[in-house]
Amino acid sequence: MKEKDGIQTGFEELRTQTIERLKELSTINRTTSILKEGKSIEETLQKIAHILPTGWQYPEFTSARIIFEDREFRSNNFIKTNWVQKQDFETIDNKSGSIEIYYIKSFPQADEGPFLEEERDLIINLANIISGYLNSIKGQALLKKFDYPVESEKPVEEKEKCTITNLQLLQRFLNRNNYDRDIYHDLMPFKVKEILIVSNLYDAYSIEKEGRFSEHIMGEYAQLNLTSLPRITGVSTEEEVLEQLHSRHFDIVILMVGVDKKMPLIISERIKKAFPYIPVFLLLNNNSDIALFEKEKKAFSFDRMFVWNGESRIFFAMVKLIEDQNNIENDTSIALVRFILLVEDSPMYYSRYLPMLYKIVFEQTKRIIDDVSTDDLYKVLKLRARPKILLASSYNEAVNIFNKYKDFIFCLITDVKFSNESKMDETAGFKLVKHIRNEKKDIPVIIQSSDQKHAEDAFKLKSTFINKNSENLVQEFKSFIMHHLGFGNFIYRDQYGKKLVEVKSLKDFEKHLRIIPDESILYHAKKDHFSMWLMARGEIQAAKILHPKKIDNFKDADSIREYLISVIHRFRNEQNQGKVIPYEESAFLDESNIVTLSEGAMGGKGRGLAFINSLIYNLDFSQFVPNINIRAPRTSIIGADEFEYFLDHNNLHYVKTEDISYEEVKRCFLKGKLTNTLIKRLKAGLKLLKKPLAIRSSGLFEDSLMQPFAGIFETYLLPNNHPDINVRLQQVMDAIKLVYASVYSDVARGYIKAVNYKIEEEKMAVVIQEVVGNKYGDMFYPHISGVAQSYNYYPFAHMKPEEGFAVAAFGLGKYVVEGENAYRFSPKYPSTEILTPKDQIQNSQVQFYAVDLKKQKPNLLEGDTAGLIKPDIDEAERHGTLKHCASVYNIDNNTISAGLDKPGPRIVNFANILKYNYIPMAKTIEIVLDIVKEALGSPVEIEFAIDLNKDKDYKASFYLLQIKPMIGNVQDYNVDMDKVTKKDIILYAEKGMGNGLIKNISDVIYIDNDVFDKSKTEEMASEIEQLNNQMDKEGKQYVLIGPGRWGTRDKWIGIPVDWPQISNAKVIVETSLEGYPLDASSGSHFFHNVTSMNVGYFSVQPKKSGSYITYDILDKQELIQKTKFFRHVRFKKPIKVRMDGKKRISVITK
Repeated sequence: MKEKDGIQTGFEELRTQTIERLKELSTINRTTSILKEGKSIEETLQKIAHILPTGWQYPEFTSARIIFEDREFRSNNFIKTNWVQKQDFETIDNKSGSIEIYYIKSFPQADEGPFLEEERDLIINLANIISGYLNSIKGQALLKKFDYPVESEKPVEEKEKCTITNLQLLQRFLNRNNYDRDIYHDLMPFKVKEILIVSNLYDAYSIEKEGRFSEHIMGEYAQLNLTSLPRITGVSTEEEVLEQLHSRHFDIVILMVGVDKKMPLIISERIKKAFPYIPVFLLLNNNSDIALFEKEKKAFSFDRMFVWNGESRIFFAMVKLIEDQNNIENDTSIALVRFILLVEDSPMYYSRYLPMLYKIVFEQTKRIIDDVSTDDLYKVLKLRARPKILLASSYNEAVNIFNKYKDFIFCLITDVKFSNESKMDETAGFKLVKHIRNEKKDIPVIIQSSDQKHAEDAFKLKSTFINKNSENLVQEFKSFIMHHLGFGNFIYRDQYGKKLVEVKSLKDFEKHLRIIPDESILYHAKKDHFSMWLMARGEIQAAKILHPKKIDNFKDADSIREYLISVIHRFRNEQNQGKVIPYEESAFLDESNIVTLSEGAMGGKGRGLAFINSLIYNLDFSQFVPNINIRAPRTSIIGADEFEYFLDHNNLHYVKTEDISYEEVKRCFLKGKLTNTLIKRLKAGLKLLKKPLAIRSSGLFEDSLMQPFAGIFETYLLPNNHPDINVRLQQVMDAIKLVYASVYSDVARGYIKAVNYKIEEEKMAVVIQEVVGNKYGDMFYPHISGVAQSYNYYPFAHMKPEEGFAVAAFGLGKYVVEGENAYRFSPKYPSTEILTPKDQIQNSQVQFYAVDLKKQKPNLLEGDTAGLIKPDIDEAERHGTLKHCASVYNIDNNTISAGLDKPGPRIVNFANILKYNYIPMAKTIEIVLDIVKEALGSPVEIEFAIDLNKDKDYKASFYLLQIKPMIGNVQDYNVDMDKVTKKDIILYAEKGMGNGLIKNISDVIYIDNDVFDKSKTEEMASEIEQLNNQMDKEGKQYVLIGPGRWGTRDKWIGIPVDWPQISNAKVIVETSLEGYPLDASSGSHFFHNVTSMNVGYFSVQPKKSGSYITYDILDKQELIQKTKFFRHVRFKKPIKVRMDGKKRISVITK
């Protein structure tokens, strides 16, 4: 007995060692395959890092990374521990790298700590393979350099261009986005593409020429939406057979056996002699020929025979059987694909069973996939993960298949009487069941026989008995597969197999997993039902995690329950990451996805947010900026269908045409009712959302690529802190209604008219977002908010327009987008200060916006500031939040010191961050701008917020809130000043924004500098609005000239206009006056709209540049109207406006 135990132990050790060596070999093979793909070095090393853990003893508890040229490539869920195996490597140009393998938990001592000696050999081999690969690339580069002229050294500035160039962003995005799909692409590599049918002339005509055979095959493919259709070639003579086989490859030959019984056998023998690797099947016309060909099988060469009794699916089954036999090795090794073992020696019966089994398997797999997938391509891919079917006709053949793939067997379907050791065995089927059950105790088994007496023996073996002659044969098979193999809904059962509850979706599966009795958990875990059900649904990634786990790995039912919940929850979250998902499928409002609360278009802002979400969770930003989290706030979207319903069911369409005030529109909309479905979903969401909320507009055209409507519609910030959830719900509903009403505001109407749209064309979706930030006393705000653009129309010194710029402020972003005194900087050169210390103290932020938590019931009719407060900046210092965002001005020596550890006036300039890199804010903005610019294919603007509170990994969080394109003229226009007549110049600007030629303007409206008073800028805004309205009535555009910033909200630094007040201006000029410093307009909404409508925008600062305005020419023109502050003049002939976008010079001539 001891000797037997010793042999068994030795066998188990040998088996374990063999499995380990196969894993190691597989890792080397997979690494080599990745190298052959020809991807970039970064992508190649990243893919290798992902597969490395599979080569070590404990892959589930293994993480890996490859380090090369100061870059890290990590496996999923990388964790660094003390249990490490490391191998260095070096390339021919002396660049060093390493492979590091970590165990994330303690394991028993082996040869090298917990690692095996063979694993040291493996890591050495892998390091050699990787260094060889890198050397070959570097060697090819050297050869190129040798064979061809050396390229001239590029200028330094070109070298310093954005680091994202050539990073293959699209491929990275697709790789991450399709990670869960890639495994399906690797399944079923062998497909039957070419079929050769051999028949006499009559059968060839009747089967192929009339299209019946193609119909049978293609019809089955079409019904199942399969895309890889084989091509069929029909021949009728031996010579034609050989001619075809010599001319091209065939995957299978099917010999039709009709009246002539000998010729197919002769042809089969000839084929096998010349092409022994091609499967040859005989297809008999009727059962009576079986006995004849059974006798001939040993003498002649064919692989199997089938019987066609009018069952057209036999062709499909033959093709799939060949594919399954060829793919089983690949599919089980990479994706745990299961198989059904059919043991049947009678061609009559397996010709009947195979089509039936394939039909059931395909139909059930397809039905489940239809339930859980929405993407048609994904459905087709998931069908590849269906259970395979393997056919054996003898005891030995069946045992060999089982021994090879025992870990993946789904079920056994066996006859009772068949060959065993080349002799017919009356009880071979029972012996096979016992053999398999000896290793797989709970494997489902069907014993099928035409002899009813075997039913009792089947029962003793705890197997299902099916009579081959049963009239309900198909239904009995289907019931068995549905019940035992995980198809259909998951049925939780007690320890006796009694049904407890039935679930359909993963969400319900997880929900009931939390509450079912321990006995049920143990019952299903013991029988491997959990991974079986997931595999049947095509959820390979989740099944792969669960499959290796056995009941013995856990101490009790609760630990199994916890593990299952964590795996399913993680899998569901990973599936939804970066996606827009319907409300029903969500575990409501996870940060990694966006939930739609109602159907319909998401609008421009919604699309942008969805794209942001997809970018964040499908691109690994940590590879570009490793020391900060790139995130998006929890977001949900109300589709535009709700807006349509709201107008229809509340009879509000009349507001489109009737002349009623905006205040009246708002009151009417507040009386309207939203759908009950939306109200229920909002209430459910509010139970989870505890932070303040931003209710944002998302019009169909808003922030979209072709026609941005930036800042035209309303946004409301709600404290969301009333103790009564019904009050909070009402506030959210009122905010939604007011966002809807903002489509019909005076500002929106004016803008829509200006861009030649009709008011009825705009439809409104709504975005609900958690506000970024934290609670400080009675306020809630982020440390930093800002906007950044990828193109800087006002660069200076060594800055270039394409390097972009950013404007940041302390607190909420309203301070920035409304054009108040925020801090402007270059992400490329963050330590370069644009203003002198004195200018900085004069222009520094002195207040900030925060959500006012004391206003538990804000009056939203007061406007978008109803839920906000605007305290002085020293309030933030009392909160302790200003520490890294401000500096101190030293009056005595006119210097600025970063931090707040000295007395003196505070300047918000983010010096600790921008100069001393407390967090990589500037680099993050630069990288994000580049990625988004490449993704959108145009210059872009982003809105962001930053939370400086660091997580357990000591990382702050950068929240990407919005992206939108900056639209401008595409074609370059060249201005040659040598060809411009100097005496005709009305205006020359060295800082111009815009591109092209305008030659249909005769009107100029400009400030009378003699009467300008900077305390009266609000009055000036009212005057220009009246002048603009007059120009609008006359259908004329004009040039507008005035001092300071146009579009600012600070009346002391410019004229505080909204876009509709100057919407007919085709050229806008900002000038500087004494004591009135000029900087570029940073009022984001206004500035963005100017660029989107191709308006020329010039900065004229005579003392700082060669720019000038010839006021003498203007003053001599016909005076059309003079107001208190403005002069409106008209030229007899249209003036010419030339704008050179590249040189940034502009000139206006008469």
